[in-house]
Amino acid sequence: MASPRSLPAGYTSVTIEDLNVAGMLQLRSLARYVSDAAFGQFRAQLEYKAAWCGTQVVVADRWFPSSKTCSGCGAVNANLTLADRVYDCDNCALVIDRDVNAAVNLARSIAPPPKAAPLPNASPLPVAA
Repeated sequence: MASPRSLPAGYTSVTIEDLNVAGMLQLRSLARYVSDAAFGQFRAQLEYKAAWCGTQVVVADRWFPSSKTCSGCGAVNANLTLADRVYDCDNCALVIDRDVNAAVNLARSIAPPPKAAPLPNASPLPVAA
């Protein structure tokens, strides 16, 4: 896992998922790994360092199906389980690593930055003859 210190440097935005950590701690098979990962501390440090670097942290909705949505065609595979490490789309035949698929979907989920407004009283530059 990248450190919260180095991650925001050089990026205009970083997108993370709002994970249901309390729910994951109730799953005996995940509880130890989730608590060892310290997601809450990672997010707090990431947000602090991102503000320091001028990077925007975008938090995707907890219920956004980033892993279950095909990054190629947008079809949703509701039957995908945590054990499935490869996303295999029945609709467009895309075969992609589950985590890469989720990353592409999260990157596409953020709104593009607003366009800069024109400067007031700005006149075009003169054209050289």
